Formats: sequence, C-alpha cells, structure tokens
Amino acid sequence: MTEESPSSAERMPTIRDIAEIAGVATSTVSRALSNPQRVNARTREKIERIASELHYVPSSTARGLSSGRTGVIAVLVPDITNPFFFDIIRGTQHQLKASGYTQLLVDTEEATDVELDTLRKLRRSTDGAILAASRLTDQQLADTALRQPLVTINRATADAPTVLIDTPSAVVQALEHLASFGHKSVVYAAGPTSSWSNHRRWKAIEEAAAKRGMTATRIGPYAPTAFSGAAAADAALSTGATAMIAFNDLLAIGMLQRFHERGVRVPDDVSIVGCDDMFGSDFCNPPLTTIASPVEQAGRVAVSMLMAQLDPIRGGTPRKLAVMPTHLKIRASTGPARA
Repeated sequence: MTEESPSSAERMPTIRDIAEIAGVATSTVSRALSNPQRVNARTREKIERIASELHYVPSSTARGLSSGRTGVIAVLVPDITNPFFFDIIRGTQHQLKASGYTQLLVDTEEATDVELDTLRKLRRSTDGAILAASRLTDQQLADTALRQPLVTINRATADAPTVLIDTPSAVVQALEHLASFGHKSVVYAAGPTSSWSNHRRWKAIEEAAAKRGMTATRIGPYAPTAFSGAAAADAALSTGATAMIAFNDLLAIGMLQRFHERGVRVPDDVSIVGCDDMFGSDFCNPPLTTIASPVEQAGRVAVSMLMAQLDPIRGGTPRKLAVMPTHLKIRASTGPARA
C-alpha cells in the first residue's frame, strides 16, 4: 500500500494558489499583500478575499527576505540600571509590539565607542535604531543617520528625528521656586561631559539665575549614579550655597545620603532638586523635589517617528521634532534659605 500524498486541504496555501484562482500573476498577489497601494482596488479586494478563504498565512521569513526587513528595532540606552530609562524602554517596547516589531535592547555603558560599534554591527540585522541620551558627536550621528533609519531621544541633531524632553523649562521653574524661598546661591552638580542634556540644563540654570540675581556655580562632572553623590555633596557644601540642583535623581539621592551622614539638615540647612522623577524619588528622606516628564510617552513617540521613516504611507508624515513637556514636582527637599 503506497503512502498517499497530502491533500490540498492539508497543504499550506501559497501565493501561487491565490494567483491561479484570481487569474493574476504571482507578482501581483505579492504586491497586493505586501504593498496594497500598488495594486488597483478591485484586484486587491479580490486577492484579499481569496487569501482569506484559503486561510493563507504569509511567511514572515519570506516577507523579510523579499523586503529586506528584519522586524527588529535596536533601542540603545547609556545605562540600563538607571531607572530613568525604565519608562523609555517600556514605552518603546509597547509601541514596537503594537507595530509588529521586536525590540533589541542594548546597554552602551556610557561609552561613545561602544554605542558607535554597536550601531555598526547591528546595521544589517535591524531595521532601525532608537538612541536614548546618545553620547555620539554631531558628526557621528550625521554619519550614522546616512546609513540607517534612527530617532534620538534627548539628543538633538539636524540629521535625525528627535524627541526632546523639555527639561530646561522645568529647570527655570526650579530656579523660580528656590528664589521664592529666598535662596541667593545655587550649585549645579553636573553629569557626564558627553551628555547633551547636561549642557542644556547648565545653560538654563546660568541664564535663569542671572535674571533673578542669583549666583550659580557648576561642580563636577559626576557619573549619574548614587555612588557619586557623596563627592558631589561635599563639593557643593564647600561653595557655601544654600540650594543645589543635581543632574539626575540618582545623584541627588546620593547627595541626600551624604548630607545625612554629615549632619546637614535638608531642607533646613540646604535645599536640593533632582531631575527625572524616577521611581523611588518620593521615598527618600526627605522626599525629593524633582523635574517630572512623560518619559514612557517619549519612548512611544520615538517609535512612531521611526515607523514614519520605515513606512511613510502607513506611518504618516515623518516628523523631525517632538517636544515633551515637563514640570517641577515639589516635595519636602526644598524650603526657605537659612538665615
């Protein structure tokens, strides 16, 4: 008894089967299913109906090979242990999943060479990249944008779409808040020199302090971690300033811990403001006044801007810039200046 060949009902349908029934070329079926805008409406509807009746399921592998797409987007962050990036990663993950893409997460370790080398290696295995707080130079970003679709978050460049979290506006709010408490001097505990956001924040502090007759001093740079807080706190106290603004919440929390060790009361002796409103900033002692922003939404918007590059017809008109609003969240770490 010979083995019977599988029936057509048991065999997975192909585009050739659809083409035979529809009376069109297989290339027309392929276009109708992958690029429907390139096929007239009547033919497209006929092909889609037949495909549905046959329960046709396209091969993702074949689709990737024919389109040159991998279905993978790289998301690069400078420090995966920094809670600020948690919400960005969550936002990109959710939006990419909704768009049918897989997220490839990379920690670049605050290193420019690691970031650049990673982008180079992933160029052929990903469809694009989202760079959060990129440490690349303008020229490096320009060169990278010529070779692969990308969107930056908190790193403006003329050569790639950018999502900006408008921290400088909230920094001005912080200066106004401190001035209302009678503070005349403020210290900025700076972050990494390679951080574009770091320079924006200091510039905003300088300008806002000058307009309000306040003295502004910059110390650092410091790594954006709690471990760097002790050195930043000691340096800040040596200036005699009554108010401090830290590059991020992690650094501010480390400073709070050092102040406690030295018997410096917050906010009775000094006031301190953080940045990012990361998870845990309200659990500090005292709870940290900080700059809050829609971080997860920034990740979602970055994905939408990248999708517009990859598929302008479905993704809409590509945007070059999206600005996310911020605000000062006042807690107990700020108060009246000491007499």
